[in-house]
Amino acid sequence: MLVISMAGQIPEQLIEEVRKANDIVDVVGEHVSLKKKGRNYFGLCPFHGENTPSFSVTQEKQIFHCFGCGKGGNVFNFLMELEGFSFYQAVEYLANKSGMALPESVSSQHTQQNNRMDQESLNAYEFLTMFYHHSLVHANGAEEAKQYLTARGLTEETMKKFNVGFAPYKSDVTTTLLEKKSFHLNHLAHTGVLSQTEDGKVLDRFRGRVVFPIRNHLGKTVGFGGRTISNEEPKYLNSPESKLFQKGRLLYNFDQARSEMKKLNQAILFEGYMDVITADQYGITHGVASLGTALTDHQAQLLKRYVDEVIVCYDGDHAGIEAAFKAAERLKKAGLESRIASIPDGDDPDDYLKAYGKEAFERKILEQSATYMSFVLTYLKRQYDTSIEASRMQYIDEAIRYIATLAKPIERDHYARELANEYNLSVDTIMGEVALNRQQIAPEQKPRIQKQTARKKQQRLYPAYYNAERKLISYMLYDATIAERMKHRLGASFNVDVHKVIVTHLYAYYEAGHPADVSQFVERIEDSEMKNLIIELAMQSLSPEVTEEEINDYVYMIQSEQGDKALIKELFYQQKQAEIDKDYTKAAQVGMEIVKLKKRLKEPLRE
Repeated sequence: MLVISMAGQIPEQLIEEVRKANDIVDVVGEHVSLKKKGRNYFGLCPFHGENTPSFSVTQEKQIFHCFGCGKGGNVFNFLMELEGFSFYQAVEYLANKSGMALPESVSSQHTQQNNRMDQESLNAYEFLTMFYHHSLVHANGAEEAKQYLTARGLTEETMKKFNVGFAPYKSDVTTTLLEKKSFHLNHLAHTGVLSQTEDGKVLDRFRGRVVFPIRNHLGKTVGFGGRTISNEEPKYLNSPESKLFQKGRLLYNFDQARSEMKKLNQAILFEGYMDVITADQYGITHGVASLGTALTDHQAQLLKRYVDEVIVCYDGDHAGIEAAFKAAERLKKAGLESRIASIPDGDDPDDYLKAYGKEAFERKILEQSATYMSFVLTYLKRQYDTSIEASRMQYIDEAIRYIATLAKPIERDHYARELANEYNLSVDTIMGEVALNRQQIAPEQKPRIQKQTARKKQQRLYPAYYNAERKLISYMLYDATIAERMKHRLGASFNVDVHKVIVTHLYAYYEAGHPADVSQFVERIEDSEMKNLIIELAMQSLSPEVTEEEINDYVYMIQSEQGDKALIKELFYQQKQAEIDKDYTKAAQVGMEIVKLKKRLKEPLRE
């Protein structure tokens, strides 16, 4: 049997083997820091910003659900949401991860039908990564590039680990080789792997440059950074933005640094490739870098999935300090603790490491890095001449505004006292100003709190039959025998339309001989909102030994809404119409019928 929908043409049995070979806790745990509480695991949701964990993973059911944003699904859905994978790509990634191979017929069919140009680009990037590195090591004409890298202190082992390469000077060497390997040059020019002149000639954009492969966080090369070794402009050149290469969504070396970052619960954010590579060579292996641009919100959120603290380690010059301030602001917005390292004498981390070594770098730079607020206060002070009274007061006002944004009272108190002591001011006065500033911040948070409260109230106000249907479906997902009984007793006669659709799918799923496995069931649901609802229902707390009486209660509440309650609604309409027509006798008769039905509804009725 083949699964057709999102899976393309992948045998259902193979999909199940891949899913069962990849425990969802392990897969999610590579991207989210999870802590076990009771039977489930909890962490910060990777799909929306939050400071309190509302993202839950259940190992027993092999599903995840966020109680904040509502996203949910199985291990495939997690990767599809997080990485933007197609279903095929999620299956392929997990198959490779668990040492399984997809049939060649499936792979070739998918390649023909989906993302053919993207796949060719990925293949070209992989080939060029090997080619450029081989050129650096063996090709004539690469001596200058090797001398440059050796002078920068890189060993051959490090160059190999990071696949540092060199693009030959001759413009046609790379393109000729790609053509021999059956790549389509025009496709590669269109997707940004190669460049194209105005007259249509396709060229290697990195010719004559030292090349640094840029990998996505799955370890696949999706672009290059090129550094000139002559006086050519620009000094640094990146691959152009494309579907595969988006600078604001990638961090250099993230794939290799991720495990150490998680282990230490800390990342070091550098400015450039060489800082990361040199640090790694000296044994500091949890460093990453943004790609020639300011840190983005997406990159900050990416770091937030893995660590609680980031040390910003940029160059010590004016530009580096300005960039560090902007990065610290982004990290704070993402809910990360940040510290800012100060490199003396305007040096960069690369130079400092080579001059003083790992121990000095860790002891004098990393361990002595400033807290976010300490750095901000120093940064702000540079903007003002505090020897002038008016300028000094402006600085104090600005400092108070930043202190007011700190979440922890103890931190606000600490920096308020520092500020008061520095300028011989009353601590109470500073704290009073901080409190006033916080009152102005609070209204921005109120709409979100009000929405959350309204959502909770709405859930509590659901009618009894609605909650009964949700609970009953949860048991049907958990137990196929309950679903079989409900198929004959209720069929699809649920009152809520989406519930009708869910149970119809569920009956068909069980009729096909599948087990009660919600992780497997949701794979058949294409509608994302319905899939999230199913996961939400499956995450409800259930009694492992539900009684017949409880099931009967749910059925009674569902059926009563369809029977007498529906009739009462119709009679209310008739009564109102009779009153409009001034037929008060009929209105009274209908009213009596309503009273009888309401009385009957209050009487206990069980099967």
